Amino acid sequence: MVVLHSPRRMGFPMDTDIDLATLGQRIRHARKAKGMTLGELAQAVDRAPSLLSQIENGKREPRLTLIQVLAGALGVDMADLLKPEAPSHRAALEIALTRAQVSPLYASLGLPQVGVTSKLPTEALEALVGLHAELERKASEQAATPEEARRANAELRQRMRDRDNYFAELEETASGLSSAIGHTKGPLTERGVNDLTAHLGFTLHRAGDLPRATRSITDLRNRRIYLPLPSHTNHDPRTIVLQTLAHFALGHSEPENYADFLRQRVEVNYVAAALLMPEAPAVDFLQRAKSAKALAIEDLRDVFAVTYETAAHRFVNLATHHLGIPIHFMRVGEDGIIYKAYENDDVTFPADVTGAIEGQMVCRYWAARAVFSAGDRYASHYQYTDMGRGTYWCTTHVERTSDGDFAIDVGVPYAHAKWFQGRETTVRATSSCPDPSCCRRPPEGLAGRWAEHAWPSARVRSHLLAALPPGTFPGVDDTDVYTFLDRHAPA
Repeated sequence: MVVLHSPRRMGFPMDTDIDLATLGQRIRHARKAKGMTLGELAQAVDRAPSLLSQIENGKREPRLTLIQVLAGALGVDMADLLKPEAPSHRAALEIALTRAQVSPLYASLGLPQVGVTSKLPTEALEALVGLHAELERKASEQAATPEEARRANAELRQRMRDRDNYFAELEETASGLSSAIGHTKGPLTERGVNDLTAHLGFTLHRAGDLPRATRSITDLRNRRIYLPLPSHTNHDPRTIVLQTLAHFALGHSEPENYADFLRQRVEVNYVAAALLMPEAPAVDFLQRAKSAKALAIEDLRDVFAVTYETAAHRFVNLATHHLGIPIHFMRVGEDGIIYKAYENDDVTFPADVTGAIEGQMVCRYWAARAVFSAGDRYASHYQYTDMGRGTYWCTTHVERTSDGDFAIDVGVPYAHAKWFQGRETTVRATSSCPDPSCCRRPPEGLAGRWAEHAWPSARVRSHLLAALPPGTFPGVDDTDVYTFLDRHAPA
């Protein structure tokens, strides 16, 4: 965008630079409103018509003295010519199209430029400008995805924190679905899942060729939900069905952006966990366990026959609202990278400048990372960690998946450890992170031996760095999905 430097140098009270394309359009608009030809205006201001033509087309920067002369000849105030707004809807469209066609994005397409003349219909201008805007939006969305994802995660986590990760409206949805199939306590059976599927008007079908990026695919035309074969997934098959059904029970539409996608994912995860562990019986069990000072994620897992991670998620939903226990949760990879995190107990998670936690490396002395160095990493691991904001107690469990081992960590401030099994542990650590001297900076002797002689080849974490593909759902190729449905649609 070409601009004219601030008119302040002429003593004119303007704070911003002037876009030459807008200035040219305002001069042309004023000239035509006065009924003058370009030649007549040129004669009135004693300038060549070719110069004025370049100015009106935004290709020449006029001196401010000339703008004053033009304003006088056109019978308008100089302030009118210097306004930042286009003089008309048509002029705004012409400016937008001119700018779009000189952008690097359009140049990269190798397409010819459309001449912006008075003969181009306004409707065509609107269509072209709209197409350029959508092209720019999609390109910006893909380029900004890593930052957008981190920002969206941070904003979503704050909303969860504001509500102690307890959502009454989602509990109500889950409760209504449970009542519809008569599930009031105990594990949700496969028959119960089938009943719920039928209640919502769907049928379940197994397929061994689902696209790799999908956990399920729903054929809305034929009301069929396709699931992977049991051996092709790390997830509880009930959870996948319930998450899919929750989309329709909650009335979700296609996500508008990445933040909307994340919100929907959190909501369906919440409802699925609430169906597997209904609020009333789960809270009753937890309150009795708290009274006995015997809270344990393992016990919640076993009572409702769910995975440890699902039990941990559900405990975090209910702990603060029903038990009065502030809490934090992490899912951490063996490399120390945080994949999921939540806190309302003021624990100091590592974060980047946007406030994002996902993708950050947890302190090597925290339980979520120390568990991988334990003698038996798959046994229950309990630990106290002294941090800058106080001491926290954590219970940590390692789950094996086809993508590697992950630590599921639930922690509370020291004062609340008394309610949990494992509080008697003598395992204790100290962390001063984010101080680099804690664990980010190698010991002096070690660094002295190797600092000049090491060259690691880093593994690219595609889940953190990759931009969004052009599909509706992040990471999912629409063509793969539609081809799959073609193969499996009933005749």
